[in-house]
Amino acid sequence: MNIRNAGMDELDQVAEVITDAYGQYAALMGPEHWEMYRRNLVDLQSRLDRSALIVAVENGRILGAVTFFPNGSASEGAGWPEGYTGIRILAVHHDARSRGLGRALTEECIRRSRDLGARHVGLHTTEFMSVARAMYLRMGFERVPEFDFHPVPEITVEAYRLTL
Repeated sequence: MNIRNAGMDELDQVAEVITDAYGQYAALMGPEHWEMYRRNLVDLQSRLDRSALIVAVENGRILGAVTFFPNGSASEGAGWPEGYTGIRILAVHHDARSRGLGRALTEECIRRSRDLGARHVGLHTTEFMSVARAMYLRMGFERVPEFDFHPVPEITVEAYRLTL
């Protein structure tokens, strides 16, 4: 497994992995909210000027990806304060789950955060993303509800941080 930054020629492959990984939540959101969310998730190009797109690659195939924001306040919707980095859109293709890829990608973000001298790593997830939430908690992330937000009234996007 190779963890590295994605190339510009790999953005379509990454978008496919993200759509596959997050597609399980489409029914929970309803068609209108899902399509809006999906479009935002795969709009990789718009974030590249302020983030790194990190991928997990095996035998030339992208199996997972995460967006890392060296300046957490630049992460959409996050509003992280000074001293935070940010993680967004962690995705692992359904064929590659339970192999530690999500953890490896998160650990790469943590390593980069430490290299930058950040004090905290921030991320957002939701209650229905229970596998991801459990992994973050096992890794030492803690809830920080003061950074929660509501993209629509019925959904709370929960904030978590890891103190470095």
